[in-house]
Amino acid sequence: MKKIFIKLAKLLGFEIIDQNKFYSPTLNKELNEDLSAINKKSIVLPLGEVKISRNVKSILIIIRMNTEVEIWDQNKKRLFEQPKLEYSYRSINSLIKSINFCKNKYPDIKIKTIIIDDNSKVENLNRIEKLIDRKNIEIISLNHNNYKTLIKDQKSKETFSNLASLMNSFEIAKNQGEDLIFFIEDDYLHFEPMLEEMISSYERIASQLRKDIFMCPSDYPYLYMNNEKTNILIGNKRHWRTINKTLCTFMTSKNLLNKYWENFQKTCLDRNDPFEKYINEIYEKEICVSPIKSLSLHLTNINSSYGLAPFIDYKKLWNENK
Repeated sequence: MKKIFIKLAKLLGFEIIDQNKFYSPTLNKELNEDLSAINKKSIVLPLGEVKISRNVKSILIIIRMNTEVEIWDQNKKRLFEQPKLEYSYRSINSLIKSINFCKNKYPDIKIKTIIIDDNSKVENLNRIEKLIDRKNIEIISLNHNNYKTLIKDQKSKETFSNLASLMNSFEIAKNQGEDLIFFIEDDYLHFEPMLEEMISSYERIASQLRKDIFMCPSDYPYLYMNNEKTNILIGNKRHWRTINKTLCTFMTSKNLLNKYWENFQKTCLDRNDPFEKYINEIYEKEICVSPIKSLSLHLTNINSSYGLAPFIDYKKLWNENK
């Protein structure tokens, strides 16, 4: 009778939990295992199942890389006080680990990665190329001339380069992106499960809300400074909170990129205050969430109001990606 009941439950789309044995006979899994199935259902104990209506088919990752500028727009040193190349290298290394982890978990999801390089020295570029060798990652050199008539004259070359590389990344996403697009700056370290959690939580949250969303991988401390109200959501394996500001590292859909293309473009035409002014305007209309705790670490100056996510072993993650 028990076997018949289990088969009937499966046919009807129900899952059975044996709390005595901490086991699900319909899933044939221990309850501390991953109970979800990508593109089908998200199961979080004890909240139950969310049917996935917003499937993720592919993701385009675009990394903006500058191996020369220490901290753009600031005369400060980063945490650990290493040359900028070291941050770019370890950032990309940690991302590769996260991509591989995600591919092993979700082999059917197409992942494409592009690096936009902003005039790296030959020796710097050679080191990055050795890192990504046979990793199916493309490097594109930023052409400043393409943006001289588009971007307003800036006081510094670094500001112009930053705006140009950002515009280039948005254009590539508009022309090549298929489903999700992940814009990443090269001074973030990523935990290995980062991409898996981003994709699976995107599916769960977007399916519940019945709309596409924005996601930021970092738990920025500056979002806790103003006593702003937030909503807490359940993702795949952690909590997520709604936020109304990000920097330029975030993930969204091709649909939302097209819908708010004017905002993305205006972000790059001049140095705004704050820099992300027009991106943040989107969050007045759309949902943006960030993880608790952080999936990625922004390695800026230790006194930065927005950079270093709380409750993280920075040195451990830094050393793991040398």
